[in-house]
Amino acid sequence: MSSMESLAQLEVLCEKLYNSRDSAERAHAESTLKCFSENRDYISQCQYILDNASTPYALMLASTSLVKQVSDRSLSLQLRLDIRNYVMNYLAARGPKLQNFVTISLIQLACRITKFGWFDDDRFREIFKEATDFLALASQDHYLIGLKILNFLVMEMNQANSAMPLTLHRKIATSFKDQFLLQIFQISLTSLHQLKSEVPDELRRVPISLALRCLSFDFVGSPVDESSEEFGTVQLPASWRPLLQDPSTVQIFFDYYKVNDTSVSKEALECLVRLASVRRSLFVEDPARSQFLSHLMSGTREILQTGQGLADHGNYHEFCRLLGRFKVNYQLSELLNVEFYGEWLGLVAEFTTKSLLSWQWASNSVYYLLSLWSRLVTSVPYLKGDTPSLLDETVPKITEGFITSRINSVQASFADNSPDPDNPLENAESLQDQLESLPYLCRFKYESCSLFIINIMEPLLQAYTARSRLPASGDAAELSVIEGQIAWMVHIIAAILKIRQTVGCSQDSQELFDAELAARVLQLINITDTGVHAQRYQEISKQRLDRAILIFVQNFRRSYVGDQAMHASKLYARLSELLGLTDHLVLLNVIVGKIATNLKCYAECEDVIDHTLSLFLELASGYMTGKLILKLESTKFIIANHSRENFPFLEEYRCVRSRTNFYYILGCLVFMEDGPVKFRSFMEPLLQVAVNLEASADAAFRTDVVKYAFTGLMRDLRGIAMATNSRRTYGLLFDWLYPSRMPLLLRAISLLTDEPEVTTPLLKFMSEFVLNKAQRLTFDSSSPNGILLFREISKLIVAYGSRILLLPNGTNIYRSKYKGIWISLTVLSRALCGNYVNFGVFELYGDRALADALDISLKMTLSIPLSDILTFKKLSKAYYGYMEVLFNNHITINSVLNLDTSTFVHIVTSLESGLKGLDTGISTQVCHYGSLYHLEMFL
Repeated sequence: MSSMESLAQLEVLCEKLYNSRDSAERAHAESTLKCFSENRDYISQCQYILDNASTPYALMLASTSLVKQVSDRSLSLQLRLDIRNYVMNYLAARGPKLQNFVTISLIQLACRITKFGWFDDDRFREIFKEATDFLALASQDHYLIGLKILNFLVMEMNQANSAMPLTLHRKIATSFKDQFLLQIFQISLTSLHQLKSEVPDELRRVPISLALRCLSFDFVGSPVDESSEEFGTVQLPASWRPLLQDPSTVQIFFDYYKVNDTSVSKEALECLVRLASVRRSLFVEDPARSQFLSHLMSGTREILQTGQGLADHGNYHEFCRLLGRFKVNYQLSELLNVEFYGEWLGLVAEFTTKSLLSWQWASNSVYYLLSLWSRLVTSVPYLKGDTPSLLDETVPKITEGFITSRINSVQASFADNSPDPDNPLENAESLQDQLESLPYLCRFKYESCSLFIINIMEPLLQAYTARSRLPASGDAAELSVIEGQIAWMVHIIAAILKIRQTVGCSQDSQELFDAELAARVLQLINITDTGVHAQRYQEISKQRLDRAILIFVQNFRRSYVGDQAMHASKLYARLSELLGLTDHLVLLNVIVGKIATNLKCYAECEDVIDHTLSLFLELASGYMTGKLILKLESTKFIIANHSRENFPFLEEYRCVRSRTNFYYILGCLVFMEDGPVKFRSFMEPLLQVAVNLEASADAAFRTDVVKYAFTGLMRDLRGIAMATNSRRTYGLLFDWLYPSRMPLLLRAISLLTDEPEVTTPLLKFMSEFVLNKAQRLTFDSSSPNGILLFREISKLIVAYGSRILLLPNGTNIYRSKYKGIWISLTVLSRALCGNYVNFGVFELYGDRALADALDISLKMTLSIPLSDILTFKKLSKAYYGYMEVLFNNHITINSVLNLDTSTFVHIVTSLESGLKGLDTGISTQVCHYGSLYHLEMFL
């Protein structure tokens, strides 16, 4: 404490560190006090503070500083033992009088020392005995401290620490589990039984929390991901079997659920969720497992009957999770064998129905209930015996309740027609969660369910059709509600058609019901873009509806269009009767027509454009569907008229990224047919743009119009380049681009080097254009095209690099410089390893294209500090990829070996950093290529 005059001054600084609202004051205090956690000479000073300080904040500083100090495993064994003994004695003597946050910090310190010294000395393991000694003391405060020590000990042992290797953590956790965890869980149960009487809430919270930590322990070295329903089973060791077979173990948690303290009742339910997830093999005999299941069902039955505690949202959610675990871990036949199964199932059905009516409050919890019901119905075909499952009566009501609740939710909350991230129609992940289980429920009693859906859908379609004939000045809010309700129904139908199974009725019957539902949505496609609806593309509700239709079309296409069509004769026969859609080719014409309409009309909605292009890509990528849609007039129109006049989204800046996807799809379709004439015809609009740009004066290149036209051209060409997957198709694009168009690219990159919104699309196009995927860059043996292409690449890289190095660093250096540099390195790396250039030709004929490209690329890499290379992931990947190519193929007198010493050292240092870095991809890459070997040769 040489930098401070007294302990009082330190206490003032600690007060500022933890309580000051002035960030500068807090930063100054932190800077002054950090020596306590960084310098081991201050460990004794921390003990002095603990012994003499009067404020809890000074004690907190000393404790947290010691936690950081002991995390450094270089402290001597005796010093760590001394700190451990001091802390345990300190807690025994002064613990009851300390502030709770100080007590917890000191307990964390003791647990951290224990874990880090677990295999160093057996005395570290005495913490368990010392904690139980706290429990034996008469003081209630000491009892609480003892439980907290055990609580944080389990947490520390279960939690990986960055200062400890993962393998060592697993060894320590396993040793602790085998030696102490069961005893600690028994202590938690004993404490729960002892504290059932009237005691302060704090005393109840700690043992229930301790029990939860024990049950949440990572028993097999694979941490539980509780954000997923698939977190599997709890792998309790066999030694825990007697404890779980004791009925009082489950009952104590149901008893604690009845406590008024919601934090206690919620953690009691969390314990029950884990008990319900215990591995089946833990119970050797079926009667023991059946008794355990019966006890769980009995406890949940009582909660369902009384509704106690379910008004609390946390309790409600955990209870839904508990119900959801029944079918995950137990078979339907086992549930049926429970005496009161029928009563229990009825109560769960009633609870589910009520939950669906409270959709706003229970939206995140209903998922677990629907998952339970879907698992139940999918188990019915495997059920043996004559015992009725009672699902025939309950499941249809739940299905109808869910559908009705979605329709009612629109009227209640979506009528304002404004974007809402919490709205499932705007949130794909939330929508997926809500609809994941529905198809199984619907198809269980498909005939009655499909009839119910049609009876809801028909009036909505009639109302929507009628509104299309009315003036646009009508009630917009009402129309938005109708569109929202139809959108929900379309999503529901799409989810049903995504899953094809034959539970409950034959395949032919299912096809007929699928046709009935699909016909309503296909009929809707013709309505959405007529009358007043054709003027509502800017409306949120209209966009939601069209997104739903696109999802339906994707799911329907995967099930019934293309290769699957030959197995769906019943479906197409029914569609022919209802809508005149006789086969999948006629249906494809409707789908592509909708795609074309969306691309024409949604100029500003990037989301709908992306969904539309995703569907278009699916159709174009399929071998059969791709050939089929080429025959359609709608497809021919798109290919022949892909200008911004016909598709306004190409002019919209917010949709600029969609241009590449659009032209990639068109390229795939154009290249399906042989013929340079058709390709040249397709490229005519792009040729006109290029000619206009070439005619522009240099000064005009700075204008927004010219910049946008050029970047659009680059994005379009990149999409087409992505579609070239053969020597023939690549040759068509190469002949179109070289040599006529290459001067335009060089001119643009020379004039607009400081405009990353221009250079980035250009360089990304070149990165795709020079990539030799599928051996598409294979020229004739007598052709100089490979060499000519590399010369053009060299010109572009040299022009860009020589200018970018002269520019000052902007506020966003990654965007202004680093991004262009890493793309340039990628371009050059792909060209150097593409195997389509004989690089010896350049030196033989005195051509400096290769030497200049390597020289400027090295200068660009040297201009970036090594810390920045390691910070930006894409830059790092490009840099080390470039180094791999450079040292494997181009260690020549003219490139690497004549580097000056500082440059050489910089490169070697960067390779060392790559090996030591946390990114295994980069370290592996550095190890794989021969750069280190080659460097060693020439050192």
